[in-house]
Parts: sequence; C-alpha cells; structure tokens
Amino acid sequence: MSKIRMTDDRMDRRTFLKVTGAAGLGVTVSAWGVPKLLRAEPAPIKIGSVQPATGPLAVIGQGQRRGNQMAVDYINSRGGIQSLGGAKLELLLGDSESKAEVGRSEADRLIQEGAVMLIGAFQSGVSMAIATLAEQRQVPFVMDVAALDDITQKGYQHVFRLFPTVSVFGETGVAYVKQIITEKKVEPQRAVVTNTGDPFGKSQGENFIKWFEKSGLPIEIVDHITYPLGIHDLSAEVAKIKAAKPDLLFPVCRPGDSIILTRELHKQRVPLMGIISPGSPGWYEPKVIQDLDKLVYYVMDNVPWVYPASPVYQEANKLFQEKYGTYLDTNSGYAYAGILVSADALNRAASTKTAALLQALRETDFKDHPMVGKAVQFKENGDNINAATAMVQVLPDPDPNRRVKVVLPKEFAEADYVFPAKQLWERE
Repeated sequence: MSKIRMTDDRMDRRTFLKVTGAAGLGVTVSAWGVPKLLRAEPAPIKIGSVQPATGPLAVIGQGQRRGNQMAVDYINSRGGIQSLGGAKLELLLGDSESKAEVGRSEADRLIQEGAVMLIGAFQSGVSMAIATLAEQRQVPFVMDVAALDDITQKGYQHVFRLFPTVSVFGETGVAYVKQIITEKKVEPQRAVVTNTGDPFGKSQGENFIKWFEKSGLPIEIVDHITYPLGIHDLSAEVAKIKAAKPDLLFPVCRPGDSIILTRELHKQRVPLMGIISPGSPGWYEPKVIQDLDKLVYYVMDNVPWVYPASPVYQEANKLFQEKYGTYLDTNSGYAYAGILVSADALNRAASTKTAALLQALRETDFKDHPMVGKAVQFKENGDNINAATAMVQVLPDPDPNRRVKVVLPKEFAEADYVFPAKQLWERE
C-alpha cells in the first residue's frame, strides 16, 4: 500500500504543477519533463563609445562607430558574455564633435547612463580629456585609436591603448623610407613635411622629423608646413611646397585636407618622386579613394593596418561590406578590435566591477584580432606592447575597395610597391 501511495503522491504533485501553472511560480517544465526554475535574462552590459561622429572628422568617426557596433553585434550573436550568464553588450553612443571638452562631457554622460567601460576616441586631444575623466571616475577606458605618447605617460591606472604611439610611427616610418630608397636604388635629396595643427598632426610631424634626422638618411628636410585642421584652401601652402623643390612629400593629413592638398598639387603641377605619409588617416579612407580616383594612386602611408589573411578580418570585412558597402580599414578595424578586447576582458573578469576589469585588462593576451601585428598585450602604462604599423600603398584596381594594399613588411605584403611614382598630371 505504501508503494502505491508514493506513486499517487508523485502523480498528484505533477498534476498540481500543471493545474496551478508552473510558470506563475517561477518554474517551467523542461523538454525532459523535469521542472526547472525560470531565469531572467541578465541585464545588458553598457559600453560607452565616444567618436567624432559630426564635425570635420565625421567620415572617420562614423566608421569608428560602425566598427564598435559591428563588434558588439558579433559578440551578442555568439551568445554574449558567457561568464556573466550570456549578458549582451549595449553600445551607448557619444559624439565628441572633434572637441576635447565635448568628448569629455559626452563620456561623463555615458558613465552616468551606466557605462562600465569606455572606448574611443580617435583624436589624441579628445582621448586625453577622456583619459583624465576615466581616471577620476574610475572607469576603464580602452583607446581603440589615439597615438599621442603623452596620454599614457601620466601614471593613469584606468587607461589602455591598442593603437601604436607617435614614437612607434616615427621609428617605423623612417625605417620604411630607408628600405624603399635602398631597394629602388634612388637618391632623393630634398623633402617637405606638412601636418595639421591639432595635437596629433603636430606631434606626428615633429616626431617624424626627429626620427628622420637621427636616421642618417642623406635627405634634407627643407621645409615644415603646418596648417589648421579643417582648412578649405591650401593653395598658398602648395605654392611653398613647389618653391622648396622637394623630391619627397611627407604629409600628415585627414580626409578633407588630403583631398584639397592632392588636387592643389595637381593644379600647380608640383613634381615629386612620391608622397609618403609618416602615418595619417587622410589617404586610405574610402571617400578619399573614390573622390581622388587616379590622383591618389601610388601614395604610401605608414599606418597600423588590417591583416587581409586573418580569418577574423575576412569574416568582419565581409559583414562590414554587406552592411555598409565599404571595407574595414585601419580605424574601423581598430574600433572593431577594441570591442573584442573589451569583451574578452569582461568574460575573463566575470564581473563588471572596475577592479576585476582592470586586472583582466592588464592580463590581456588577445590574438584573435583583424590587424597587422601580434597579440594585444598591455604594458604597465597601458600601451599595447605589440602595436605595429605597415606601409600601405594605393594601387590601380577596378574595384575602389581593393586599391589600398599592404606593401611592407614583406611577411604581410599583398603587392609590390611602386616607386618612384608617375606625376599627378600623367595619370589622366
């Protein structure tokens, strides 16, 4: 009799759960018929992204946002942050308008809205302002793109940078120039350096000159021309370049002034062996490639760049092209990588608390990124030990999205470089 009563009791219990509605008690019946507790979906983890989405650098800033958001979508499509119950990432958007004070206030707003980490901010001046705020608010700040050395020289504990520093740009840029003229057996005698007058442009131009003078290259820098970011007329500056009679032009540009500069060089028929940027975003942006067309052929740029053979890049680039109709480049690529690194830290920390996140970021060894270079690892000051640059060149191709090619270093090269270049007026 007792055995029958036990069976009846069990049946009554199952019937009770069905009749009363298991879900109403926070219980459901699994596919195997075993009751289990319902779990609420974890709250999203908010990351604040501050980029120059409007203003003179809007073309870049919008690409940065897209890179950040696409990586967030990728992480979420793979199940979110596993160690935190599959919590999804949510990107909170801020616009610096290319102004340091606006970038800082936008970052502060995103922190107040619940951001547990910050990412950005492309411009070094804006990134410096946000780094100071992040230190005060004790919120981790991952700089996807920002090159000024000084940002990580202040003893900050909450600031990390994926991107190469200006010093890395200077040293590698000069080494590439030396390699090019040696391999091509040419002897340029004179050069001009130009740069925008913002913190990045000035530091990049000055640092390149410093490394160039230390290199022992038998080329004289005969002029150094600085002009305001956002300038609309470079005719006077190009007249100075022409008067200096350089063989090489080393410009630090942004997308707007690179277009103006190139067209003015063409208009005034300035003869050059080549245009080689020490490292700046003015030469590989899709808008520049499309607008200048043949006039931008053969320009070289010493930049951190995507690694086309990387499976991570190939997958991300395919999705980027499908969604936005353009390719993942240096800036959007680093924006994408920055979110991957942040998500990796969140997953290893298994927490959104600052102390755990900082410890996880300091222990980063992240290999699965889409850029040229080794695993992301952070030094004590927050800089990426393995941040590297490549020399890219704009080469003829029927598809504008395939014109920018890695040409140095050889192990990453997609094509051989062309140097000296045809004159601008010979390409029509």
